[in-house]
Amino acid sequence: MSLTASAFDTLELKDVGRSFGGREALADLNLTIRAGEFIALLGPSGCGKSTALNCLAGLLPLTHGQILIDGKRIDVLPSEKRDFGMVFQNYALFPHLSVAKNVAFGLEVRGVPKAEVKRRVSEAIALVKLEEHAKKLPGQLSGGQQQRVAIARAVVLEPRIVLMDEPLSNLDAKLRLDMRTEIRRLHQSLGLTTVYVTHDQEEALSLADRLVVLREGRVQQIGTPTELHNNPANWHVADFMGYRNLLDMELTEVSGTQARVSGHGLSLVATLAQPARPGDTVRMAVRPHDLNVVTDHTVTTGRNVFTGRVGVVEYQGREFAVEVTTSTGQRLFVHAETAPQVGDEVTLVLDPARALVYQQSLDANVSDEERERQVLAEVGS
Repeated sequence: MSLTASAFDTLELKDVGRSFGGREALADLNLTIRAGEFIALLGPSGCGKSTALNCLAGLLPLTHGQILIDGKRIDVLPSEKRDFGMVFQNYALFPHLSVAKNVAFGLEVRGVPKAEVKRRVSEAIALVKLEEHAKKLPGQLSGGQQQRVAIARAVVLEPRIVLMDEPLSNLDAKLRLDMRTEIRRLHQSLGLTTVYVTHDQEEALSLADRLVVLREGRVQQIGTPTELHNNPANWHVADFMGYRNLLDMELTEVSGTQARVSGHGLSLVATLAQPARPGDTVRMAVRPHDLNVVTDHTVTTGRNVFTGRVGVVEYQGREFAVEVTTSTGQRLFVHAETAPQVGDEVTLVLDPARALVYQQSLDANVSDEERERQVLAEVGS
């Protein structure tokens, strides 16, 4: 019999919160996770994502709220009774135990019969492709191999949910790519339910079925990678989804969802992503890939066109990342198919549909009740 994940239907976090010394590290987290989903908690350091994971794992008690599996509360249970597997950032392997002994440890603690321990450990080590390293100590392995051992140790328990806390942050770029593929493969082949913490938006987009973006302990948006990538709920989410150009502008005209914004010597047509009124100071978000250096001006019809001077050019394989400074000193990050020369004046074009306009304040015009309604609506969708 192959390794499988323990069955359940839904995991619910209801108004989950955690405070430290009167300060809210996590507030009113509402999220329903369906069995088999891969959920990524995404945000900068200190946003509450690791706190949420530790509350789920039972490593931190809740200050308020409930955690339920199929309607039954589990937040009142100690961590070892929750039937979760945990993969830590620093691997947390026993240095004096072999790979096989590390993987077997949790099963032995639970009193699983020796024959079954042997079978399950063998299957788990094979899943992460470490058969020839089973007798080695962790110190004899590479970082990527050690992380594979940590993953095997988690999945061998056949847990209801696997929790992963920044598991790839200590690996080099190539290993991170390889391990991303490996984690997704294991998630799919074993039918796992995975909750994954990361600050890397590319990692989250490539792995997750749904993302939960956090800021200062509060949910900003929940949705699929496509939803968050194309329609960020506010400029903070946009920033995390790769909208590297964030410009504070004045909203001068509004017609439906189309808006004209002015500032930094520019007057541009953009798209309202949040309600705003003429005269408001707003924040415009633009991805570098949507702001392009062009030489053929016939493609600029219906787009914003302006000029700037090239300051930095970076080769990125099939394209070039370019830093351009406008006449008023505003730096912009743009992309070009061919390399301009540093010091050149270049023409930039921007599709109004890809210039998103947000309220400058993340909290502007949004009550706690409205924010909670939006979050619950996204969870239920």
